[in-house]
Amino acid sequence: MIEWSQTQIKAFRKTLLDWYDAHGRDLPWRRDHDPYHVWISEIMLQQTQVQTVIPYYERFMATFPTVEALAEADEAVLMKAWEGLGYYSRARNLQRAAKQLVEDYHGVWPQTVDGLKALSGIGPYTAGAIASIAFDQPVPAVDGNAFRVFARLLKIDADIAQPKTRQLFEQVISRIIDPQRPGDFNQAIMDLGSSYMTAKQPDSANSPVKAFNQAYLDGVEERYPVKAKKPRPVKQYFYGLVIQHDQQFLMQQRPSNGLLANFWTFPLVAQEEALKLSETPELVTPEEQLQLVEQLVQQSYGLTVHVVPMGGRPVTHTFTHRQWHVTLLNATLDKDADLSYFPGKWLSRDELAQIALPKLQEKLFNRIDSITKA
Repeated sequence: MIEWSQTQIKAFRKTLLDWYDAHGRDLPWRRDHDPYHVWISEIMLQQTQVQTVIPYYERFMATFPTVEALAEADEAVLMKAWEGLGYYSRARNLQRAAKQLVEDYHGVWPQTVDGLKALSGIGPYTAGAIASIAFDQPVPAVDGNAFRVFARLLKIDADIAQPKTRQLFEQVISRIIDPQRPGDFNQAIMDLGSSYMTAKQPDSANSPVKAFNQAYLDGVEERYPVKAKKPRPVKQYFYGLVIQHDQQFLMQQRPSNGLLANFWTFPLVAQEEALKLSETPELVTPEEQLQLVEQLVQQSYGLTVHVVPMGGRPVTHTFTHRQWHVTLLNATLDKDADLSYFPGKWLSRDELAQIALPKLQEKLFNRIDSITKA
């Protein structure tokens, strides 16, 4: 890693902020410094592109214009407003933090990084963004853009996949951040990382900070940032039971913890759990697997079902560390079935349109429609 002198640091600040003043993105959450606006936008921007977030942000603000409105919101309404952004734990954490702010802080925002990190779902980056943008605290906001930009500017060889590396970048950026305009500085780094200094095919030759980009000047920009490869997600296999009656589907509400917590999906049967019912799981044929599915549903919920393959390839959905493969089955339920022990109910398509559905369930419906039209 190279280090800049105070003269270089001052020159970089001026170059960066002059460019930002002239070319910074006009985004709805940048039109004021309200911590609520900064917070919601930063949480939405995790794992999601800016252009995708803008309409969600505007609808969200129209529905929940204040922290108090978010704290008091019905969870189903909140989930529906968040539908399509994925990673629904973010929305739940937003409401938990909103309740903290209203009940424990009496609506007064903490203004330091440590104080903000005490709120549910707010980590180091989001705390730094809110503290710098809303409260002018001279602290870095280290996200993927900041890692990439400063790794290239200073040729930092530390592996950004390692948690301890964040502390190194925070220390480095703390020396460079403009103490008079910390929020603008951090947002300028975000804009720089999403324009001239992107992960792939950067346009460093035309970058406003080209003269400070040591990796580019040395012809090794493609080596930065240093990042170890993530392990591949673990594959898990399920059967999705499509049970219909009078234009309704029998839907299952997922448990209150784990993946897709509290969401509605087709009843999902883990292949691994079904195979446990066999004394020789390694020898089970596909036809026998279906019999085991029927047996598991009977044991779990007291329901007698008859299943047949719906056809088509399995539906695949990747979470952070897991990849689900769901094979759809047409399932027929006995007419006298007792649903007392089943965690779900019959829902029509119109009713399902009124509630938030996970992306996986949307994919399952899309697959059914494609099979039906084929």
